[in-house]
Amino acid sequence: MMAQEQPLSTVLQVTFDSGTLGETFAYTMYLPAGYEDSQTRYPTLYLLHGRGDTMSAWLEVRDALDTLIAGGELPPLVAIMPDAPWSERASYYVDSQYTGFPPGMRVETAFFHDLIPHIEATCRTLAGRESRVIGGYSMGGYGTLRYALAHPHDFSGAVILSPAVYTPLPPQDSSVREFGAFGRDNSLFDETIYQRLNYPALLKDFEEADLPLYMFIAAGDDEWKNPNPADYLHDIDVESHLLYNRVSRVANISAELRIYDGGHDWDVWRRGFIEGMQFIAPHLWTLTG
Repeated sequence: MMAQEQPLSTVLQVTFDSGTLGETFAYTMYLPAGYEDSQTRYPTLYLLHGRGDTMSAWLEVRDALDTLIAGGELPPLVAIMPDAPWSERASYYVDSQYTGFPPGMRVETAFFHDLIPHIEATCRTLAGRESRVIGGYSMGGYGTLRYALAHPHDFSGAVILSPAVYTPLPPQDSSVREFGAFGRDNSLFDETIYQRLNYPALLKDFEEADLPLYMFIAAGDDEWKNPNPADYLHDIDVESHLLYNRVSRVANISAELRIYDGGHDWDVWRRGFIEGMQFIAPHLWTLTG
């Protein structure tokens, strides 16, 4: 007897006009097997790519999503993979105040005011934080962490992979300083803006929101090692430990940390994505469970 073939998902590339940005906003959309033939409304997973990558990068885990859903480890869901071409693909998903060339964009505002409402108006998705999860790697890990904490009413789970978060400030040679995401006027980097947007500044307000968040953090043990002794604690695996150490003390955050054998690549991110989604899945609200 032949093994039954796994039902196939659908992947589409979509654009819409963003009023916030004044230009086209593009994203890749994953639809679970059976979406076209049902009237079901699905949870939504937003996936943020890293610096220099495109919205197609997250297709690395399409087969993992198919397998998790087919095996019952994850409920069928819609995954949205937005493109982030702004600030020479180093927007860090924030509203930039940089006015040089190319100027920064209001990426965070566009995500919440344009993208999420567009998805929920055009796709059969469930509204409400209990049915929304966000994930990201590297720069997208920074964006995921910020969005989950700064917008507690929008997401109930976050998968944070090799996050490009540095406390209290990034190393002097970090690309975080180079592209204007955290700039102001003609200055590419403003320390005050960076610290105001970074996660330590968000924890108190998040705690006061009194909402549960399931957070999975993962990094590789072969992350790039900063050669300057003053920057040793800025290695991403170390910063991931510090992040976990802080958030695990915050009321209503249920956090897990994994350090895998690997570097800043898909060997780590794929493994972390799978284990992270398995961690969050039991807490993801659907119409059937």
